[in-house]
Amino acid sequence: MSFLVIGECVADIVPAPAGSGAADRVHPGGSPANVAHGLGRLGRDVTLLTQLADDDAGRLIEAHLRAAGVRVEVGERPPRTPSAVVGLDADGRAAYRFDIAWTLTGGAPAGPAPDHLHIGSIAAVTAPGAAAVLAETERLRAHATVSYDPNVRPALMGEHGAAVARVERCVALSDVVKASDEDLAWLYPDEEPRAVAARWRGLGPTLVLVTRGAAGSFALGREYLVEAEALPAVVVDTVGAGDSFMSAVLDGLAGRGRDALGALGAEDLDALLRRASAAAAVTVSRAGSQPPDRAELEAVLRGDVLRSGRAR
Repeated sequence: MSFLVIGECVADIVPAPAGSGAADRVHPGGSPANVAHGLGRLGRDVTLLTQLADDDAGRLIEAHLRAAGVRVEVGERPPRTPSAVVGLDADGRAAYRFDIAWTLTGGAPAGPAPDHLHIGSIAAVTAPGAAAVLAETERLRAHATVSYDPNVRPALMGEHGAAVARVERCVALSDVVKASDEDLAWLYPDEEPRAVAARWRGLGPTLVLVTRGAAGSFALGREYLVEAEALPAVVVDTVGAGDSFMSAVLDGLAGRGRDALGALGAEDLDALLRRASAAAAVTVSRAGSQPPDRAELEAVLRGDVLRSGRAR
């Protein structure tokens, strides 16, 4: 089972406390890159098509991805690797200030078509590179299942109505969509998450998943709506937790074509949510986007570790 992820890499910069004399911390980030990294950590065959500069941050991110077994295809070398200055609130929730451009023009690497394509976040909606992402999605979906995570970044989304239209186009091209309640609150401020999920299901996806922080998550399939509680964990920060959730979802669905996705029962969806919630719980328990490997994930699912947390 082969995965292709198309999207941005970002150097997440966590400033040192004022007056501490410590250096700022730099963590590899970017939602699509985090999803690819999470899949690699789970032992999956995954390629990331992205943009990275030949600078310190780019080399750090590429080494991080390759260490997890991710094949990194750099479509273009921008002048500098995109970055985001990360601020954490008292609950460890992250907010970002971006320096990023997405200008990808090339397509997927040569070779056999992937079995599954994942797109998301900045790269799927930011001109001019979003056009290349959508073109590849339209081309590859004839042979591959598709997943999408909007991972909304309001500062980069532009005019609200146009942003919603771009997101909904990606939703319509996908088989599996995952969003957080915060994503949905920005996109549709007057609607309940379940109502949005139902409408998105009507656009084309077979499965829509929504994470709700400490309130847990839910999955809306073709026939069933299933809810799951968040696994308890001590929260260090929430950086990458939603991406870890997404990686675990894709791992749990690996090998299922469109017909099989449509046949998912309530027990299947419950197991999927629990698996993804376990991966997110591991990630929030440590600094930065550090998703579990397969052994860690299985240990959490057996109840061997962890304590109070959230998926985002």
